[in-house]
Amino acid sequence: MYYSIAIEPPSTPSECFGVIVPDLPGCFSAGDSIDDAIKSSCEAIYLHLDGISDDGEEIPLAKIVSDHANNPDFQGMIWALVDIDLSKYDVKAIKST
Repeated sequence: MYYSIAIEPPSTPSECFGVIVPDLPGCFSAGDSIDDAIKSSCEAIYLHLDGISDDGEEIPLAKIVSDHANNPDFQGMIWALVDIDLSKYDVKAIKST
């Protein structure tokens, strides 16, 4: 499944690229470059999904980028998709609202 990630460019050269995963509230990451931010977001997503699974909750399905891109909270963000393998989770995925 492809999860959309919103990448926030750094405000200064000493800051990192921040990452938010809109379909997984509380899931975030960062990286020194866009590539690092995308890679670290995959790790963050798997850790987040592990927690959801451990709690016996259902894994939310990802929405498409356009569902998030018009949200004012994500203005100025760079969008990317990360491919996440949900087959390792015993929990049935549900449609996100």
